[in-house]
Amino acid sequence: MSSINTIIADAATQLWGWPMIVLLLGTHLYLTVRLHFPQRHILHAIRLSVTRDKGAEGDISQFGALATSLAATIGTGNIVGVATAVAIGGPGAVFWCWITGVFGIATKYSEGLLAVKYRVKTEDGTMLGGPMYALERGLGWKSMAVAFCILTAAAAFGIGNTVQSNAISMLCYETYGVPTAWTGIALAAMAGLVILFGVRGIARFCTTFVPFMALLYVIGCIYILCVNGSYVWDALCLICRCAFTPHAAGGGFAGATLMMTARYGIARGLFSNESGMGSAPIVAAAAKTENPVRQALVSSTATFWDTVIICALTGLVLVSSILAYPDIDYTNGGALTKMAFEKIPIMGAPLLTFGIVTFAFSTILGWSYYGERAIEYLSGKRFLVVYRVLYVAAIFIGAIAQLTVVWSLSDLLNGLMAIPNLISLLALSGVIVAETKRYREDVISEK
Repeated sequence: MSSINTIIADAATQLWGWPMIVLLLGTHLYLTVRLHFPQRHILHAIRLSVTRDKGAEGDISQFGALATSLAATIGTGNIVGVATAVAIGGPGAVFWCWITGVFGIATKYSEGLLAVKYRVKTEDGTMLGGPMYALERGLGWKSMAVAFCILTAAAAFGIGNTVQSNAISMLCYETYGVPTAWTGIALAAMAGLVILFGVRGIARFCTTFVPFMALLYVIGCIYILCVNGSYVWDALCLICRCAFTPHAAGGGFAGATLMMTARYGIARGLFSNESGMGSAPIVAAAAKTENPVRQALVSSTATFWDTVIICALTGLVLVSSILAYPDIDYTNGGALTKMAFEKIPIMGAPLLTFGIVTFAFSTILGWSYYGERAIEYLSGKRFLVVYRVLYVAAIFIGAIAQLTVVWSLSDLLNGLMAIPNLISLLALSGVIVAETKRYREDVISEK
């Protein structure tokens, strides 16, 4: 197992070298410039996310699609993932994680647009879409669409399943002494009940639960930053300084290279907000909307909430806690998270428990939908029940297993998923620009 872990970790490191970083950030920047900075429309996009597109076809509301997307993206990457980036890449990794969110808004916008433009309606009225349909219908690249779906179905068991259930079970065992098997059974049972109802059941759960859990976590982080108030400015300065200086976290701030800082910050940023990965547009295609640009704007808010707000707050909490409490073990991501939050009186430990459990569980639900749509593209509905059974079983396995290899495997699969999706975004950027221009002209003419 150690040898396998080393091989996968080396492969992930090679994949996330400068070429991948240039491709990902380059796509973010290219689309940002070519679309004339869609980030400036974020407030308008937030208003659209809570406004119904009356008379439009789709399986779920636009807000339901956004909530399901957020459920899948707001997971352990926002807490443990950020801590892992800080522990290995130093405080500067928080900056690069945040940057992937700011510029990733343009990429998430583009993914949502293509998802609606190239979606298809099945005989039973279900809307299907995502990068696989953009690759096939927009570019005629069927083989690449198949490859994307295979990677998506596999990645769902890592980033969306075993990583999440393992994080919950370990936290419940270490904090409250709950046996991991009990946690695994409870998680599998609860997730199975929701997954059986399909996208509408998942969307109903996420629409009700996701805004509440995110708001409570944000309020808790703000409270912790108030407790660490005298260290927040220093933490912010340290994050910005270390982003361009080869330092690692902790007392001596030595050990990480600039490449490691950027690599782990960007990788964890993608793991968190999934901009460019191609997962979120799968559920965006199910939204009740007639206009691709309208859904694109709504989709872009997911990256804003996930990374620009939640990951940034988590990073500030962790780095300010390192400065405030020098005895914190900063060399291990999980330990850093636990110790940083436990140092805070009253709110710290309960907030960490609530955040990891709720974020991770919602991610399990969101990714179950992504995996199902990938399987449906590959083989129709024949194996959906089998996939659901395997997915629920993997929740239990993840809860009881030692998953030393899963984080590296998740980074590897995430990167491999992103490549065909990023290529399709670049190849279809002219379509994205044309649709955006048409929408803006229509809005101006209506005024």
